[in-house]
Amino acid sequence: MVAYLSPLIGGALIGLSAAMLLLLNGRIAGVSGIVASLFRGGSVPMANLAFVAGLTLGPTAYRLWTGEWPLVQPQGPLLLFAVAGLLVGFGTRMGSGCTSGHGVAGLARLSARSIAAVLVFLAAAVTTVALMRWGGLP
Repeated sequence: MVAYLSPLIGGALIGLSAAMLLLLNGRIAGVSGIVASLFRGGSVPMANLAFVAGLTLGPTAYRLWTGEWPLVQPQGPLLLFAVAGLLVGFGTRMGSGCTSGHGVAGLARLSARSIAAVLVFLAAAVTTVALMRWGGLP
């Protein structure tokens, strides 16, 4: 049970932050859109700044609570991560949102577009893992 405590708390905090952003500001918690707003120029809503600050300060809060940094062990070549990051960025623009916007906020609102997007996300993920395993990649 202890192994599931951290992900359980993290998931609850994601849900709470998405609900608070929607209820208090009328905004959907789509991380790609929120982060993109920081680079568009002009004034940035305080809610967006607070949301990004919360995301970036999460590991520090974890360290203060547990006394150690979260363990992150990337398993694969850096070039693969760079290409994957670019593809994710391209996909979020093409799909009008990311997994947080569609998967957390969109599904909770029973949005047909978000349901379709999440099904595509899952199909792409399953296909990617199958192809990587078939090709011998980590």
